[in-house]
Amino acid sequence: MSDASNLRASDEDRERYAQSLREHFAAGRIGEDELADRLDAVYEARTIAELAAVVNDLPALPVTAAARRAELAERRVELRRHLMQQAGGALTPFVICTVVWAASGATGAFWPAFLLIFPALFLFRNGWRLYGPAPDLDRVQLELGRGPRGGRGRHRHHQRSHRGQTR
Repeated sequence: MSDASNLRASDEDRERYAQSLREHFAAGRIGEDELADRLDAVYEARTIAELAAVVNDLPALPVTAAARRAELAERRVELRRHLMQQAGGALTPFVICTVVWAASGATGAFWPAFLLIFPALFLFRNGWRLYGPAPDLDRVQLELGRGPRGGRGRHRHHQRSHRGQTR
């Protein structure tokens, strides 16, 4: 296979690099003449490698606010999905007890309702952390057992490595 830098550049790639150059110009890293020369090189570039060569001496730009908001929204969607999965699992005892209550004649008070307290507290607490006035996504992620970067399997691997050891 060919190297990714030898791939042909698209118009979208050229526009992204041109916008980057304009931002460097606005920050004062390059002058007006240099901006014009580099923009010409960007629009004449045929490959990704040629585009990268135009900006290789410039530092990486900081992440924009829009990019941060998009990342935050993406993390919220992922965490909400995991939150709902775990809350659904927490409702299993309630469903089983409700079936037992119904099978036993459904007389008296609806005692399985007490089991709803636990998933409700779990959902409220993590929902508040996820969508409240000061979202704490890292804490929700840790509580859901996903680790700081989705590393759920790391803890299980660590436990497995100790099970096989003899004392």
